[in-house]
Amino acid sequence: MIIRFSVGDTLEMKKNHPCGARLFEVKRVGSDIRVICRGCGRDMTVPRIKLEKGIRRVIPAETKEN
Repeated sequence: MIIRFSVGDTLEMKKNHPCGARLFEVKRVGSDIRVICRGCGRDMTVPRIKLEKGIRRVIPAETKEN
């Protein structure tokens, strides 16, 4: 099953990033997903299949602004 998310959404992951943060902001979507760690600012490009296995929940962009 494909998890739906788009540019600007925030992903909460099951495991922490080495900096301790669990939130990542989506910058580009496709077969590879570009995300930026909300803790340390690290910019990563991750294959969609690997990323989807680690997602706990998706926080839509419009929810963050309100």
